[in-house]
Amino acid sequence: MVLIGLAVAAHVAAAEPAARSYRVSGDAIAAPLAEPGDAQRGRDIVGGRDGNCLLCHAVPGASARFMGDIAPPLGGIGARLSAGQLRLRVVDPSYLNPDTVMPSYYRVDGLHRVAPAFRGRPILSAAQIEDVVAYLQTLR
Repeated sequence: MVLIGLAVAAHVAAAEPAARSYRVSGDAIAAPLAEPGDAQRGRDIVGGRDGNCLLCHAVPGASARFMGDIAPPLGGIGARLSAGQLRLRVVDPSYLNPDTVMPSYYRVDGLHRVAPAFRGRPILSAAQIEDVVAYLQTLR
């Protein structure tokens, strides 16, 4: 089951109204969802309320005083995974791990316990997904 937390759901209203289609091949989404991302904007998303990634992940160089430890640290993730692999893990982490507690930041179908105002709307826009992927690629 994938849950959207209240802190994350607050941002959904600003995201695009419907997710664009994407194709999963193996363990990746090879084709970008939008124009190439901006790593600095991605860093802001990862470290801010838009993504709330720091609730669960430790991120090298993040300015937050407390970071989560229930998910893998993101240090070195850009050296271990390709852009397509990173993209799938942000778009729909449950594709690879059905038991994950990480929310699907872009997938909108088949989700449970989503407030009516947010149904059918991704947490992050396609451009924001690409920004996050660009940032994660810098974490080598």
